[in-house]
Formats: sequence, C-alpha cells, structure tokens
Amino acid sequence: MTQNFIIPTEVSHVTNTLENAGFEAFLVGGCVRDLILNKKPKDWDVTTNATPEQILVLFPHTFYENTFGTVGIVSDETEDETLKTIEVTPYRLESTYSDNRRPDTVTFSKNITDDLTRRDFTINAIAYSPSKGQIIDLFKGQEDIVTQTIQTVGDATERLTEDALRIMRAVRFHVELGFILSRETEKAILEHGYLLKNISKERIRDEFTKIIMSPRPMDGLLMLKKLNILQYVVPELEQTIGVEQNRAHSYDVWEHLLRSVQVAADKNWSLDIRLTALFHDISKPETRRWGKEQNTWTFYGHEVVGSRVTRKILNNLRYPNKLIDKVVTMVRWHMFFSDTEQITLSAVRRMIVNVGRENIWDLMDVRICDRIGTGRPKEDPYRLRKYHAMIEEALRDPITVGMLKIDGKRLIEITGGTPGPKIGHTLHALLEEVLEDPTKNTVEYIERRSVELYNMEEGELKKLGEQGKQLKEEVDKQEVSKIRKGHRVK
Repeated sequence: MTQNFIIPTEVSHVTNTLENAGFEAFLVGGCVRDLILNKKPKDWDVTTNATPEQILVLFPHTFYENTFGTVGIVSDETEDETLKTIEVTPYRLESTYSDNRRPDTVTFSKNITDDLTRRDFTINAIAYSPSKGQIIDLFKGQEDIVTQTIQTVGDATERLTEDALRIMRAVRFHVELGFILSRETEKAILEHGYLLKNISKERIRDEFTKIIMSPRPMDGLLMLKKLNILQYVVPELEQTIGVEQNRAHSYDVWEHLLRSVQVAADKNWSLDIRLTALFHDISKPETRRWGKEQNTWTFYGHEVVGSRVTRKILNNLRYPNKLIDKVVTMVRWHMFFSDTEQITLSAVRRMIVNVGRENIWDLMDVRICDRIGTGRPKEDPYRLRKYHAMIEEALRDPITVGMLKIDGKRLIEITGGTPGPKIGHTLHALLEEVLEDPTKNTVEYIERRSVELYNMEEGELKKLGEQGKQLKEEVDKQEVSKIRKGHRVK
C-alpha cells in the first residue's frame, strides 16, 4: 500500500540521506499514527538498518548518549522549533524485561519486522517510507485507528509486563486520541496494574502530566480509577471519592476536583493552574466536620492542610520545585475569593503579597475552575468583574511624591534646608506641576524648581503643597474610576 503524506524538509532530508547511503529509513511510531489521523506530529522518529556509528558519520551535528542506539540529529535551519532534533534509532530486538521497566539487553537488527514487533500498541507499530510512499503495517494498526481502538502488539499481558509504564501510556492515548481500550488490553491492566510500583516516579509523572495536559483530563482520571491504578499515581485522590459536600456543591469532592481540572483544560490553561484545580480541595476529607449551627458539612482549614498534602504529592512525583511552590501557594490561598462581600481593597493588596503579583491572575483562574466545578454554569459576571477591578486597583502604582526625580534627602542637600513640613510642601508642589505636565519630571527642571519653591514665603508654599495633595487625590480617584468603569462595576 502506498500513501503520500506531506513531510517537513528537515525530516525527509534525514531519511533521504540514509537511503542515499544505501540504508533503509522509515518514519515510525506516533508521527505515522498522527499523519494517518491528519494531525501534525509533535515528534518525528526515524528507524533504520544503519548502526549508530554509521548514522553518526552521515550527519554533521549529532549526539549519542544512550544504550538504545538512538542518535539525535540536530537541524541547523528550521522554522519549527520542534524539529530542532530528529531521533534516529536502529532496528532493534529487545530481550526480557526482568524489572518491568527496561529490556535486559538490546541488539540491533537488519529487519524492520523485528523493530515493529517490539513496539507497544498497534497504532504505534506502523512504518512509513517518505521516498516510496510505502506503509508497513504488520499488526493492523490502521484498522485500529479506524475503529479508534488501543490494542497491544501481540499478547497484552506480555507487552504490559515488559514495561509497566505502557499501562499509563494506554490511558494517555485514551485521552489524547479519544480511543477506547480493547477488552484484552483493559483486562491485562486490571491484572497487572500493580507493576506500576516498579516504575520510577519521574516516568509516571511524565505520563500523568500528559494526561492532565490532554483535552480530557477528567476522563483520564476516571480511567485511572476504573483500572484500579490511581493508587499508584496519586493515592490521596482516592480518599475524596464519595465525600459529600455542603449545599453549595452539586458533587462530591472527587467529582468536583475532576470537573474543576476539566474546566482548566477546556480553557487551555497551564499545568500549574490544572494541578491547582485538581488538588485545591484535596484535604476536605480529613477536615470535614458536621456543623450543627450550619446544619451542613464544614471544611475549616482544608486549604491549609491541603497545601501541605499537595506539596507531598508533587514532591513524590518529582515535579520541579518552582512549580511545586506555585501550586502549593495557590492551593493555600484559593479560598480568598469565596466571599466578595467581605473582600476589601486592603485585603486584596495583602493577598497579592501572599501569592505574588506574578500569580494573582492565575489564582483568579483557579477561582473560575472551582466555581464552575461546583455545578454552576459559570462565574457570576458582576462578581467576576468586581474581582478583576479590585485586583487592577490594588496592582496600580499609587501616585506619590516617590514618582519625582528627587527625594527629601536630595532636596535638603540642594536647598540647605532641614527636615520638616517645608520640605513636604515643596515635594507636593513639585508633584502638582508634574501631574499637570509630566515632561517637567526631569532632574534638571526638578532641582532648579525645587530651590525656587523652597525659597518662597512659607504660607504661599504651603498653599501650593496643599493644592498638590488635592490634585494627587483627584487623579487617584480618576484612575480608580477608569478601572471600575472599564469593568462595569461600582
């Protein structure tokens, strides 16, 4: 069977170079699957009957630092950053996997059949020759693409016990592609999911991240639970299942968290927002108490306890410290925006100090995930605009004499004056002039004008200073009014 796909020049250059040197060269794996699905591949993998040493000779910029024969070829000229490196791997045979993680030995082969036979799922075991338009599909992967089925190459138990990470990959493909698991694959996962205990946290984290960053993280988490493997990824989430909430929520804690992270995915928000949405109520189970006065469940302090549990979860999965700190901070303070009637501008300023100016808008996005995740169709429009207006107002640089190209110390130096009210009056009189004409805020003008003002009669100077204060207050009010008007709030 032949098929003509559009292949980037950088990729076809690699396959053509190998073939011109007398070797075979095929695209293989996920890139071929994506081409068949009319998707743009994220990665381009090439397989060949050339050895690593023979590959290295053919390309000027390469690196080879692994035991699997993979050579990275660095492209000099490309407009697509994802094509900076193209991986080329010799056909290979793999021995047994005694640790359920990696083959005990790897040997290179001269036969493409050997290479395709060792792969995980049929949809990833398709090879394509760009020069010939030839597709090699020994395991009916194209049929499984048509029927949208995730099925192992050969015996499911054998494939999944070789490398137990394939269990996580099956779930990841389920949410990324929208495919279903074959009955045999699902049965093998249910029987051997415990082997994930043998997989490094870093490898599990990488697959978990791809599930969370997929278009359907909620389905992925439900599948992890259905297959009884959530306990090997984030066991703390299992404790939230069936935990009833108060009247403000339509769902138990588990479903609320899943729906919250799905909102973040629907809006295409970043990993840190998605993780915060997933874990923001993680400690509601251990903080839940029946409130007799409220006649409903209470969860006092769940955000404080939850921030500690979130740090434990993310540390266990070996996430970077910078990401952990941000997610933990947002979990800790996610309750801040729960009651708009009690939020003051000074409280918003303190919150900005707590979470950082760079994180305050992300915290607002977490708020949106949390609210919609309760079962409400969307954030109340007026309330949301009010939050945004208050944050912008709190972030606005206040109008002060600190804006001037001079300070009290320098003013005393050039006037020969002493600390006291006259210095303050002079600064405010200068501020009035600068507010009226910002071009006057230069060192040369300000210092010259400072001497003139300071030498005025004190009563006249005080009057100018008071006018400066009044103008400052008026400009402040105008700026705040502009912000509120922009958000259509009072």
